[in-house]
Amino acid sequence: MSTVPNLPKTYRVALIEKKDEPFKLVSRDLVPPKEGQVLVKVLACGVCHSDGIVKHELMPVLPRVPGHEIIGDVVAIPAGEKKWKLGDRVGSGWQGGWCGTCSRCLKHDNMTCENGNINGILTDGGYGEYVYLRTEAVASIPKELDPAEAAPLMCAGITTFNSLRHMDVKPGEIVAIQGIGGLGHLAIQYSRAMGYRTVALSTSAAKETLAKKLGAHIYLDSSKVDQAAELQKLGGAKVMVCTAPSAEAIPKLLDGIIPGGTLLLLALAGDIVFPTLPIISKRIRVLGWPNGTAEDGEDTADFSKLQNIKCMVERYPLDDVEKAYELMSTNKAKFRAVIVPGLVSTPEMGEMKDSMAMKTPMMASDPPMAPKKKGLFKDGCGCM
Repeated sequence: MSTVPNLPKTYRVALIEKKDEPFKLVSRDLVPPKEGQVLVKVLACGVCHSDGIVKHELMPVLPRVPGHEIIGDVVAIPAGEKKWKLGDRVGSGWQGGWCGTCSRCLKHDNMTCENGNINGILTDGGYGEYVYLRTEAVASIPKELDPAEAAPLMCAGITTFNSLRHMDVKPGEIVAIQGIGGLGHLAIQYSRAMGYRTVALSTSAAKETLAKKLGAHIYLDSSKVDQAAELQKLGGAKVMVCTAPSAEAIPKLLDGIIPGGTLLLLALAGDIVFPTLPIISKRIRVLGWPNGTAEDGEDTADFSKLQNIKCMVERYPLDDVEKAYELMSTNKAKFRAVIVPGLVSTPEMGEMKDSMAMKTPMMASDPPMAPKKKGLFKDGCGCM
């Protein structure tokens, strides 16, 4: 085994021991990584709505350390590891590894592996000072990217970037982005950078300035106009990207899509009732999109660096994990909450400091929509 000098003997993690209980900070022994793993010092880990799966014990066996938006540095590798070396800046998202032998993997669809691992759900994730990651699920991340800003790219970034690049949209065609939250504010930037005519859709005028700053050519406020009708006046959307979980609003947008266009669902909006006439008569595809593989993560990070795409984040130390999760789950984070283990809380008004100052201003958010269950998927998430 190879390690960087002066590794500690123990490290701290934030875990959920019992359903719906607060996070518990505990110390663990730092042991060598197993074959097929790398040990990563966590520089940042995003707080995602899907982390509610752990909090509410919907899937994992507790106790579990959540976190699947991970950025860090490789600090230990097992003997014989050839792909990764000490000091590599890496990231990992929802897809935490695959078997390589099931029917899906044999068809090169590792994302839907029948025996796939999920970081922070089936194995411990990034809410801690260190994390063990499977080598096939690790992405190379440019060191020029701010770790806290890069962390959400491993979930919200991959989901929006990876879906848009597979939509067969030509430069100049309209891509409409419904919702300007954690997913939507990235989707606007990617759409603009890919050369699409980008239309932002929201429920008030509160985010118009932000949307246009992010790259939206046009902003449509549903409190003032019929968004579908206005889209048709513009020529119609080739793709309607739904990033906000509104089962009531999404079906109304079908009329704004051109024949042969796509309604792309990235938000977990529960059960949605669609009128079948426009879907059939206009040959509209209704398509969902999950997160992506490590290769998709590398492409997302590289494209974000090239195009200077930024994720707007609020940073919290590991000691404030409960606060970070609460702000995320109540839709009050602007726009992504990120845990930075090296961050230190100051006594004055709960402010946080680290070596990198906050680069993005806090923006006013639209009124939050009530979730079906408190604290779960309120902003939607396409990582599954």
